[in-house]
Amino acid sequence: MSFYSYKNAHTNCCPGAVNASTALDGIQEKVCIQVKRVYDSCLQQKQLTNVDVTITSYAQVVNNGCSCACNNGNVETNPPTSAPVPPITFESCRSSTTDVDVNHLNVERLCDRPCFARVRGRVHIPIDILFTDSRCVEYIGKGVITVNEDVLLSVPDESIVPFRLEAMASAVCVSGTYIGDNVFRMTVCVTVILKVIAKVEMMVPSYGFCTIPPCEEFAENVCDEFFSLPLFPPALCEDQNVQGNCGCGQGCNQGCNSGNCGCRRNAF
Repeated sequence: MSFYSYKNAHTNCCPGAVNASTALDGIQEKVCIQVKRVYDSCLQQKQLTNVDVTITSYAQVVNNGCSCACNNGNVETNPPTSAPVPPITFESCRSSTTDVDVNHLNVERLCDRPCFARVRGRVHIPIDILFTDSRCVEYIGKGVITVNEDVLLSVPDESIVPFRLEAMASAVCVSGTYIGDNVFRMTVCVTVILKVIAKVEMMVPSYGFCTIPPCEEFAENVCDEFFSLPLFPPALCEDQNVQGNCGCGQGCNQGCNSGNCGCRRNAF
């Protein structure tokens, strides 16, 4: 099972939302944990037009009997048996990871805004570019998109344990064209999240250690979920009966909206 399996729907067994009136119930101790504390963060989304990206390496996509343009997402690759034969046709591209590097970083504190700083740097986003040659052989190439950032962020005062800047990013191509010499010219939608963080030790309240349920092996027992329903419809639907219940679709017509299981009445 998992924390959220319908076979394991118990109030105090799984992570999730808590009721404000009962949030302190079950707290056992104060514990010291080591975490990355986020002091400030910002999100920036932009469209980059006519960005030239040079592929530094490429591999041949294993066809597996598929036609061209069918291997979106994760693909199986082999070392190329031959170089791509022009003309080259761009198919798609997207970032290969959300963990990205930031360099040329400059943090300039502002005298007129205490605790704030002008943060400048270059975010390098690795991308995978899928393309085909004249033989309809698919290749996947590695490239990097560079995004210049110039933002305001709240930064903590100097300390023995220093803060640092981290970034997460995602990119997906809208269109692209091969212009020669291993260069693609593309229009890309980019999302960048910058975070000011430090590794700290924090004191937090604890409900104790998690009780890990055994894994539920996959089986196509299509009747299990149906058999788990009550025989007769419940007469009442009280919040205290469903609060914290992580099994959705069990009694009282529970709904899972925004990840929170709650009671939802049908309107007749």
